[in-house]
Amino acid sequence: MSGLHPVHEPDPTYPPPGSGPWPVPAPVLQDPASQDRAPVGQPDGIVAWTGGGRPPHPHPEPREYHRMLRTWNYRWWRPVVGSILVIVLSLVVAPLLLLPVLAIGIWLEGGPFWASLEQAATMEQVTPAGLLYLNLVLGSMILVTWLAIRVLHGMRPRWLTSVVPKMRWKLLAACLGISVIALVAQVVVALLVPVDEAVPTGDLNPVTSTTLLLGLVVLLTTPLQAAGEEYVFRGYLLQALGAVFRHRWVTILATALLFAIAHGAQNPPLFFDRFAFGVIAAWLVIRTGGLEAGIALHVLNNFLAFGFAIMLGDLGDSLAVAEVSWWNIPVTLTQAGVYAVLVVLLARRWDVQRTTTPPAPVTAS
Repeated sequence: MSGLHPVHEPDPTYPPPGSGPWPVPAPVLQDPASQDRAPVGQPDGIVAWTGGGRPPHPHPEPREYHRMLRTWNYRWWRPVVGSILVIVLSLVVAPLLLLPVLAIGIWLEGGPFWASLEQAATMEQVTPAGLLYLNLVLGSMILVTWLAIRVLHGMRPRWLTSVVPKMRWKLLAACLGISVIALVAQVVVALLVPVDEAVPTGDLNPVTSTTLLLGLVVLLTTPLQAAGEEYVFRGYLLQALGAVFRHRWVTILATALLFAIAHGAQNPPLFFDRFAFGVIAAWLVIRTGGLEAGIALHVLNNFLAFGFAIMLGDLGDSLAVAEVSWWNIPVTLTQAGVYAVLVVLLARRWDVQRTTTPPAPVTAS
C-alpha cells in the first residue's frame, strides 16, 4: 500500500473523541487513482500507513458492528453484490449441494423413496431426514456469509461474529441464561392471557423411534440452524446495509423486515412477532458488538418451539405455522423486553466491547 495518501473522512456515527479507545480520528488511506472522488489532505501530525501488504487492521477508525464493512478497500458495490451472493447461495446452491444428505436419510428411513422425497421437499410430513436436511441447509448459511466477507471484502470470517473479533463464549453462555429468565416471564404472561387456539393442549405424544430421532436432530442441529439465520440477517445483511446507510435504525428495521418476510405466509400478529424479534436481536447485536445475544435467544426459542411440537403437537404444523392470536403480542413483547433489559445491564456491568479497536495512529514527533 505504499504511495497511498491519507484522506480525513470521520464518520459521525462513531463515538466522539475521548469516549472510547481511539484518541483522534484516523486518516482514511485513499488510492491515488480515486483522488477525484474524495478530498485530499493530510491532517497535521498523522503519518499514513506505508507498510507492505495489507494494513494491520481492516478499519481506519473504530467501527460499530453494523459499520464494519466500511473497510480500507470499501466500494459501494461490494455489499450489494455480497447481499445478492448470500441470498442466491442460501436459497439455491446450498439446498442443491445438500440434497445427498436428504436422499441418504430417506433411504435409511425406508419406505417409498420418491414419495418420501416429495413430502420432505414440500414439508408435507416432517421426518428426521427432512428436519436434518432443513437444519443443515439453514446452518450452511454460516459458511455462505463467511465466503462473502472473505472474497468480496478481504476480511476474515470472524469479523462477522463480533467486533473483538471472535465468539465470546462467556457472553453467549450468559445470554443463554438470561433467555431462560425471559422465557419464564413469557410463560407467566402467557398464563394470564386467553389460550391461543393454535397451541396444542392434549396428551403427550407417544415415544417412538421417530420422535426420539426427531428430538436428537433438534438437539444437535437447532443451534446450527439458529446461528445460520443470525449470521445472515443480523450478521452479513446488517453489516451490508450498515455500510450503505449511516443511521443504525435503517439497518435494524430493514433486516427485521427481511427476516419476517423470509418466513413466508403469516397473519399480522405472527408477522409482528417475527419482526419484533428481528428488531430486538439486531439492536442487541449493535449494542453488544456481536451476534452472541441474538444467537442465544434464537436457539432457545427454536428449542422451545420444536420440543413442544414433538411432545404435544405436530412438528410439521409448527414449522409451517401461519397464524397466531393477537394475544401473542403481549407475550412476545414481555420476552423481548425482559431479555433486552437484562442483556444491556449485563453488557454494562461487564463493559462489553461495542466497537472495533484499530491500532492507535502513529503521529509525527
